[in-house]
Amino acid sequence: MKIGLIGLGKMGFNLALNMKDKGVSVVAYNRSKESIDRIVNEGVTGAYSLDELFEKLDNRKIVWLMIPSGKTVDDMIGQILPYLNKNDIVIDGGNSFYQDTIRRFQELKQAGIHYVDAGTSGGTSGARYGACTMVGGEKAIVDELSPLFKAISVEDGFGYFGAPGAGHFVKMVHNGIEYGMMQAIGEGFDVLRASQFDIDYAQVAKVWNHGSIIESSLMNDVQNAFSKDSNLNAIQGMVDDSGEGQWTIEEAFRLKVSIPVITSALFARYKSKDQLKFSEKVVAAMRNEFGGHAVYKK
Repeated sequence: MKIGLIGLGKMGFNLALNMKDKGVSVVAYNRSKESIDRIVNEGVTGAYSLDELFEKLDNRKIVWLMIPSGKTVDDMIGQILPYLNKNDIVIDGGNSFYQDTIRRFQELKQAGIHYVDAGTSGGTSGARYGACTMVGGEKAIVDELSPLFKAISVEDGFGYFGAPGAGHFVKMVHNGIEYGMMQAIGEGFDVLRASQFDIDYAQVAKVWNHGSIIESSLMNDVQNAFSKDSNLNAIQGMVDDSGEGQWTIEEAFRLKVSIPVITSALFARYKSKDQLKFSEKVVAAMRNEFGGHAVYKK
């Protein structure tokens, strides 16, 4: 089984190395020549064009996309479609919205091409040394690919979840949960910081990550961050979101499921980037008007 990997960002680059180490034959392509040069220097076969990529693959093509979700995926499918034949396989390992995945599956199915969704978690370290892989698609095709998924995943870290879109759906919910967990950890450290105690945050994270109920890879990440910068002085408190939290909330609305923690976590991310603080200004102005409460002037 030879895999054509498209996309050598942080996750794709590490995934290519993971595949190589696990004995998976992989040919890697990226739009930028520099990334291909780097992966070639690591011993992975590179391709500097789509023509070269598909020339180096087997007669039956298996292509793994590790690129940003949305229009980027549709555009790439459009570019590789002329190279694909009936019974070839496309795997989307990114964070695509599951409804887009279902649509793409149906479109490619009409051309006789199989489409498999593989939600991939574990960060760059997981991509490199053993990922958590959540897969959806036609069972017969996923069964055929299962040696690949097992090879690149940690033990018991690969699961098949059903029909096309199921893998990306499970990954979407996973990321929504991640939003809530990260927000709770951040708020906890905010309370520690506000106390009268001189607390070593890295030590707190280290202790909490050894035997406590909240032990986790996220806590390990917190420990690493505080070990590098004890008060995170070099970091601005602005938090981006990549869409999965919003998708999870929208699905919860559609399904009439209450998820207040995940919703609050997403809104907290939005607020973290609000430098105008207009709503707070409105509240301060109201308090001043009805009660003469003090306002802080610029």
